[in-house]
Amino acid sequence: MKLAKKYQQAPVNILSQITTIAKTTPNLIDFSIGDPDLITDQEIIEASFQDVKNGQTKYTEASGDLELLKAISEFYDRTYDLQFPTSEIRATVGACHGMYLALQAIIDAGDEVIIHEPYFTPYKDQVLAAGGVPIFIPTYEKDDFAINLDILKAAITDKTKALILNSPNNPTGAVFTKEIFEDIAEIAKKHDFYILSDEVYDGFSFYEKFTPMAKYAPEHTITLGSLSKNFAMTGWRIGYMIAGSYIIEAVKGINEGITFSAPSPSQRAAIHALNNAEKFIPVVTKTFQERLEYVGKRVAEIPYLSIHPVKGTIYAFINISGSGMTSVPFCEYVLKETQVLLIPGLAFGDTGDNYVRLAATQNLDVLKEAFDRLEKLTF
Repeated sequence: MKLAKKYQQAPVNILSQITTIAKTTPNLIDFSIGDPDLITDQEIIEASFQDVKNGQTKYTEASGDLELLKAISEFYDRTYDLQFPTSEIRATVGACHGMYLALQAIIDAGDEVIIHEPYFTPYKDQVLAAGGVPIFIPTYEKDDFAINLDILKAAITDKTKALILNSPNNPTGAVFTKEIFEDIAEIAKKHDFYILSDEVYDGFSFYEKFTPMAKYAPEHTITLGSLSKNFAMTGWRIGYMIAGSYIIEAVKGINEGITFSAPSPSQRAAIHALNNAEKFIPVVTKTFQERLEYVGKRVAEIPYLSIHPVKGTIYAFINISGSGMTSVPFCEYVLKETQVLLIPGLAFGDTGDNYVRLAATQNLDVLKEAFDRLEKLTF
């Protein structure tokens, strides 16, 4: 075989298997991938297209258009009272790209990276790609899916280089309290490891104001952000990272052979979006809060399902213990019987196997139809 040995035995990818089945399913209601039905606001589209027509089609500076870096800095100042110089900010091709670059910059072979599960599926492979060792710690519904500090402390060794933190959380919809952030910050300072804080859903904390981890551990935090969800801009593929200037400089060299810079039209769109964030984000947030509150009501009426109250993101992590099935056969059965596509919780780690994830990416009418189908099932 001509493939590299590490790719000759492909791992089982639950997500790709499910979506492949879905492509051949008629009358499908798809709640699988976190790609909302919302279209980017026309103001953002028109502003970026006008910039493109005016010649903004060239490479930007490697770390990003200075106008975008300033827009990110000003957004954090206005929204969170956090001040970052542009030398500590980099535009990326989505937050995943930022996480990849950050790990490449800080991980030496054998360094350990703690990941709390259920977790966003790319984390594990990104740590491995950087030569690191992923160390998984469970979170539990009884703890609001927040990190248990005793479990975190027990996972720390002299090889711990970083913790990947994700709140508001995909897939659980949890939002960690300020107190948990403060405690994690103190632990990171004490043991001198990085917190890679994935804050893609920072605009989706429904019931309390979100505060970035950088507020509590500025010297130990690398922030990963994105325009994808806050502004319904998934396909624009634009995100950013905020870190010490020495990390931004290192990442610049790493990215030279990958993408060089983020796409200039997407950067222009991001500038307009961020400069008018107070107008755009609440509209998107309200839409998903309404949808997830509806999901909560419908789940409560179905005997074989239950759900911990969702506090943020665009996802519902639904407990299926009452069905007597684990997540993969449950999703396959539901898809066959109702044509409703959910993601098995096992895709997000072993502790997710009694759950399924629903991405609230369809409107209330579609959600109603889906739950009307689901409530007819018996187990």
